[in-house]
Amino acid sequence: MDTFKLIQTLTETPGPSGNEKAIANVVREWWEPYATRFVSDHVGNLMAIKEGSGDAPRRTILLAAHMDEIALMVHQIVEHNGNGFLRVTNVGGVDVRQLYGQLVVVHGQNKNFSGVIGSLPGAMLPPDRRNKPFGYEELVVDVGLPLADVEAEISVGDFVSFRQPLRKLLNGRIVGKALDNRASVAAVTICLDYLSQRHHSWDVIAVATVQEETRLLGAFTSAHSQEPDAAIAIDVTFGKGPGANDAGTFELGSGPSLDLGPNVHTGMYKALKKTAESLELSVSTGTHGRASGTDAFGVQVARSGIPTGLISIPLRYMHTMVESVALKDVERCGRLMGEFIAQLGDDFLDGLAAGMMDENGD
Repeated sequence: MDTFKLIQTLTETPGPSGNEKAIANVVREWWEPYATRFVSDHVGNLMAIKEGSGDAPRRTILLAAHMDEIALMVHQIVEHNGNGFLRVTNVGGVDVRQLYGQLVVVHGQNKNFSGVIGSLPGAMLPPDRRNKPFGYEELVVDVGLPLADVEAEISVGDFVSFRQPLRKLLNGRIVGKALDNRASVAAVTICLDYLSQRHHSWDVIAVATVQEETRLLGAFTSAHSQEPDAAIAIDVTFGKGPGANDAGTFELGSGPSLDLGPNVHTGMYKALKKTAESLELSVSTGTHGRASGTDAFGVQVARSGIPTGLISIPLRYMHTMVESVALKDVERCGRLMGEFIAQLGDDFLDGLAAGMMDENGD
């Protein structure tokens, strides 16, 4: 599998939080060769079920990686000299400091429009506003159309996604938009490919979840409907870089991070770590003191509670249009999940309940 091509296809497909249909179609194409069947729910989650070889009824493990991305939404249509411009607001945790000069795609009622986010240059601003970040009240999306055409084709509430191709950097790094969390969707794809060449007794439910960036909606609904025996959420975490070198950050290329905290079952953490050791795969340990802010929370609290692990891929420049990860971290994450699932035995849950694992992690 060409990991760069996979991630390129995923990141360059728009999927604003709350409007994930296009990216769901692309994910389905990648998962089609591995799925026994697909399930889609009312909120837009895409679930691929890969059946195991064990006797029915089989245990199930759910893999949750959100496919939505931060974006913008048309808030107001304004006129200037007969031309139409769009005022926008955020969808998810958009850093407004990054918006000026960005290329975007406006998803109109019947077609898409290329646009740019602009504002007055510094020389035209009052002295007290120069050399300061722009706010939403100062930024507009310019699609180059007169007001009448804008009002006929674009409405308040239409989504606006960022337009940024995926690029290669040196040393196996890549950079682009929406690597949070398409890098993790890619890792799940690699996991499914790994399992296509391995025996596994448990059923696997791979879920590309919706609306994680806004409310964890897809994690809550998919875990509730599928009621898996165990689960793993896959997301990104803060990568080390200039000004970001504390204990809560991780080096790109050092392997995935396994989280510990109240949002994670310690038995799942230990079993994942043991699997990484069996693969001689480098991993780090992350911590959180409350909810992790990932799909792990939505999955963990579904129904009567689901034993949940959390794997994170180090990423620099989170929630910008130039997010960066190491390709080998994505591949390691997928391989780790695949081997973990391949080693799952019928007595795995008994080990979790007892708070211990045998030497094989079963």
